[in-house]
Amino acid sequence: MRRNKKERQKQLKETIMENPFITDEELAEKFSVSVQTIRLDRLELSIPELRERIKNVAQQNFADQLRSLPIEEVIGEIIDIELDQQAISILDIKREHVFSRTHIARGHHLFAQANSLAVAVINDELALTAKANIRFIRQVKLGERVVAKAKVINKEDAKGRTIVKVKSYVHKELVFIGEFSMFRSNFTETGDKQ
Repeated sequence: MRRNKKERQKQLKETIMENPFITDEELAEKFSVSVQTIRLDRLELSIPELRERIKNVAQQNFADQLRSLPIEEVIGEIIDIELDQQAISILDIKREHVFSRTHIARGHHLFAQANSLAVAVINDELALTAKANIRFIRQVKLGERVVAKAKVINKEDAKGRTIVKVKSYVHKELVFIGEFSMFRSNFTETGDKQ
């Protein structure tokens, strides 16, 4: 259903307030207008583009929580985190992430997103990857959004390491899985807390 401009912009603003992670394409479909119309509406309303909105939400909500690395060093944008429990980040695959001939994402970007999320979820001043077991399930292409979900599955193994499992999805399709054994400074070699 078409709306007049004023009504559409009011609803657009409300929609973005409810879900700052909604894309211009999704908004265009929701309001039955072109992506260009959505961009012009956002510009008139002084609403930043998606990437900037995500960064603002992350800065406001999570920058003070992270202990193991600064938020700007996380590959992708953190959209949810509970230290020593779980975390979620998103990475939009752009031209700089893909091979120029095939438009397929380079694997190190998917690994970096998952690895930095595994580091970020650790509630410690120092968290380093001791070991990683990874598997690429399918190729990720230019324009796709990768949602990485990290879950701490074992806070302390026999070596005092924290095990973090990260699964990455495009839409709801699994594209990458990794299990990261994380060294953290607040465990001794025997696994006792200092």
